Amino acid sequence: METTTIGKKLRELRGDRTAAEVADLVGASVSAILMYENDERIPRDGIKIRLAHLYGVSVGSLFFGE
Repeated sequence: METTTIGKKLRELRGDRTAAEVADLVGASVSAILMYENDERIPRDGIKIRLAHLYGVSVGSLFFGE
């Protein structure tokens, strides 16, 4: 069974948007968005909430597998 990482989920949810678009929408830098998507860093709570809201999912399902 393959494990889906947070980064993979974030990349899939971003879809056709650019990392720059997502960064602008959630108030993060492009490099931070790319680090989240490459599983190099976990966003702070405020960014987690904004990402979940942007993608229309719960914070729990996105970051905690609930």
